[in-house]
Amino acid sequence: MKTARTYEELKACLDEMSGKTAEKQADKTAEAKKKAEAYNTAFWETMHTGMPQNALKEGSDGSGGYLVPDTYDDRLVQALKQKNVLRQIATVVPTTQKLIIPISLGEENASWMPENEPYTFCEAEFGQIEIDAYKLGSSILVSDELLEDGGVDLEKHIEEAFAHRIGNAEESAFIRGDGNGKPIGLIHQAYVDKVTDEIGKISADDLVDMEFSLAEAYRKNAVWVMSNDAYCRLGQLRHYRGNPIWSNGLNEEMPMKLFGYPVYICNHMDDVIPGGIPVMFGDFSYYWIGDRGKRVIKRLVECYADHGQVAFITTERVDAKLVLPEAVKMLKVKSDKE
Repeated sequence: MKTARTYEELKACLDEMSGKTAEKQADKTAEAKKKAEAYNTAFWETMHTGMPQNALKEGSDGSGGYLVPDTYDDRLVQALKQKNVLRQIATVVPTTQKLIIPISLGEENASWMPENEPYTFCEAEFGQIEIDAYKLGSSILVSDELLEDGGVDLEKHIEEAFAHRIGNAEESAFIRGDGNGKPIGLIHQAYVDKVTDEIGKISADDLVDMEFSLAEAYRKNAVWVMSNDAYCRLGQLRHYRGNPIWSNGLNEEMPMKLFGYPVYICNHMDDVIPGGIPVMFGDFSYYWIGDRGKRVIKRLVECYADHGQVAFITTERVDAKLVLPEAVKMLKVKSDKE
């Protein structure tokens, strides 16, 4: 590179360098795109034929499975969001190892001080929440004839089965999981801040009390998560004139709103029964879902060859935690023991 002696010469040199940098970046992007397309093609050819190709070497998980292509992984995640309501309202973070989140224990306040008086220092207390990774998998069987049929959309078939089964299992664990080989559920992390006034029943007043039991800072982005039974019963509540209390209509866009907050239906919440937890309310962005790497698909032939079938096993590794328990509150239905 020649030495620049004037401003114009320096500018010309910088422009030339910038152009070369942009050109190199474009070449790298094109090369990465070409490599991704080759991997995608090789991946699905292998899924159809069972004959591994060199392009898949970097995507092997070491146990006979292959990391799904990036674009297909995105499709699987979007499909999961349609089946698992918590993925729609939580914070999803990619992880490569155990994620340790420090949290402050206790509440610190400011204080009025006389002039020239020393500050009072309080010892800060910290805890931590760990987001690990639990393995969740599902398998489907496909006949040899179906695979040999050139018109079959194997990608779509696996995607739909994965989303339905994995999404349902995820949502169940995220709500009710006991932490034994699976994530610990929200019902074991959030606070019960309201018990219904009547045994075995739920009322609009219960929800009003619940709404205002949540700190204002969390009400700004709060949503309702409730069982289908609770949704149905609340929709049947009437004013003394017979008009529905929940009056924002069936023609409005989804999700529906109650008291101005979006409502999401979760099939794994309890029905309105004594002792049940049919409703949650809060800011679910404080519920973190950790996705460890990408999904893996493994093709099995020998196990089902005598039946003329091929098995596809799809797995993921995931965990979830409520990083701020006071951000979500639960409604418990009163029982005769309370």
